[in-house]
Amino acid sequence: MNRKILTPRNAGLLLALIATAVQAADAPPPTSKPSDKITELFGDSVVAKGTGVQVKRSELDAAAMGLKAGATARGEKFSSDQAIMLERQVLDRLIQIQLLLAKATDADKAKGKEASDKRFEQIQKRAGTEEALLRQLKSVGMTLEELKRKMSEESVAEAVVSRELKADATDADAKKYYDEFPARFEQPEMVRASHILLNTMDPETKAPLPDDKKLAKRKVAEDVLKRARAGEDFAKLAKEYSEDPGSRDNGGEYKFPRGQMVPEFETAAFALATNQISDIVTTQFGYHIIKLSEKIPSRKLTLDESVEGMKINDQVKDLLKRQQLEKLLPDYVKNMQKEAKVEILDEKLKQAGEMMETNKAASAAEPRPSDKKAEPKK
Repeated sequence: MNRKILTPRNAGLLLALIATAVQAADAPPPTSKPSDKITELFGDSVVAKGTGVQVKRSELDAAAMGLKAGATARGEKFSSDQAIMLERQVLDRLIQIQLLLAKATDADKAKGKEASDKRFEQIQKRAGTEEALLRQLKSVGMTLEELKRKMSEESVAEAVVSRELKADATDADAKKYYDEFPARFEQPEMVRASHILLNTMDPETKAPLPDDKKLAKRKVAEDVLKRARAGEDFAKLAKEYSEDPGSRDNGGEYKFPRGQMVPEFETAAFALATNQISDIVTTQFGYHIIKLSEKIPSRKLTLDESVEGMKINDQVKDLLKRQQLEKLLPDYVKNMQKEAKVEILDEKLKQAGEMMETNKAASAAEPRPSDKKAEPKK
């Protein structure tokens, strides 16, 4: 299944941060935020202002830091120009949210709260446990309270946009999309498997443990493997011994297709027979003991099925509405900013915005493949 197409999400940068927080490997959290140090030295300057709008440097740094930290955790690097472009995108979003929140009605706020609550439930489920979610949020410099507040603001802003621009999609529209893009609803072969992990890296520094500690972990893994194969409850053993906080409280269980786990783990899991327990599998994280519960063959999902608590039919309608909004939103936001007389006070951010506009104009002028005439057959 193409989760990028089907999973509901906000039409902003916040969900990129949330996805990073939930999916990124644990990274050592910063001892203090860069924005804290800058504020201490130079004060908290205003980078953008307008009627009903004010964004301070500390707000921008805090919002951008999470995205940068997530990218770093994935091994990505930013040049100085790319970092400024990212900051400008984040700034535009912060301005947009402030302008939209000023237009919110009580109905918009109620609708936004309902949507935000549902999305938060999905995030909790993906994280596995509250402990895992808190740790992952900490790695990108965000608290649980900040996450909930920002999700609420994004959801209310989205409700305002939906009302103002009157985006809509019907069941017939969803069916048409479903028929036109069948590959996007294919669920690949999956397995439901549980594992017990004995870490061979320091949970704080991510450095490999000394050889003597690795040997001790290996002996524990061998003992646990014997007990599992002797018939002891695998889920109980996982809760007692596994050092994977993302699955430990759930008895070590995951459900996944190919391409989501590290190769050694994936190969071992897909090679097992139902209810079979693996030998000790070594990965970069440590020693794993895997038990396969179920093999789930590939198939095409139906519109009536639910994924992550929401019908696919409704997810497709949300997607179609977002596509409509993406076309209408730029002009709408420009008009809002013009009415509010928004000014960008930071010169580098101002120049970044001008460059983004130039790039958009150049991109729009380029002919798309669909615009080109088909070459005559020879």
